[in-house]
Amino acid sequence: MREYAHDALTYCRKFGRPDLFVTMTCGKNWPEIQSQLRLDEKPEDRYDIITRVFAMEVKKFTGIFRNGKLFGEHQAWLYVIEWQKRGLPHCHFLIWLKHKLRRNQIDDVISAEIPDRNTDPQLYSIVTKHMIHDICGPVNPNAPCMKDGRCSKKYPYAFQEQTCASEDGYPWYRRRSPSNGGHSFIIEQDLFHGAVIDNSRVVPHSPVLLRLFNCHINTEYCHSVKAMQYSVNMSTRAAA
Repeated sequence: MREYAHDALTYCRKFGRPDLFVTMTCGKNWPEIQSQLRLDEKPEDRYDIITRVFAMEVKKFTGIFRNGKLFGEHQAWLYVIEWQKRGLPHCHFLIWLKHKLRRNQIDDVISAEIPDRNTDPQLYSIVTKHMIHDICGPVNPNAPCMKDGRCSKKYPYAFQEQTCASEDGYPWYRRRSPSNGGHSFIIEQDLFHGAVIDNSRVVPHSPVLLRLFNCHINTEYCHSVKAMQYSVNMSTRAAA
């Protein structure tokens, strides 16, 4: 595994920084998993089913962007599957495109907004179910993301009329406010019933990938090799 991690570093030396960093989490409600469970079982109880179905979906994902050229022609790609003691497995993908993704093209691939419920109810349902960061901050200080009184993932993000680069080089995705054409919805759960969720809590995603896999898929634009370092660390940790 360490040799694979070292080999992966040569991609950056030859092709430069990656273009896309995609994290796909196994969907426990996938019909291939639900259909195999007994009445008293949860997906987490059947790691054998989860492993096989997730491997099928990872293979499907790589086939789509390799053969179907979902994001255009690619130069290289790699992925690392991360298993945690809690939750479901997820896979980190790094993709190097032949034609580098420019900043003015980010909105064509990545969205950080809630879709219009009336014009695209399918995508709206997927985004509001899988791609909303949980309520945290002073309202919910015990949220898993909270560290030292702040959200470690920096949610909620500020509203942005246009996608632009931040001071550290990472993009601030377009997140329009409800008063500026952005959409929102009201939580119906008992704990936070009545809370309004807007684009400030949307996890960046690819609408195309969400339609294809119907699970949590975080898609980010890579501006540096830090995403590469993160994936290599995952590979090395898996070998330890």
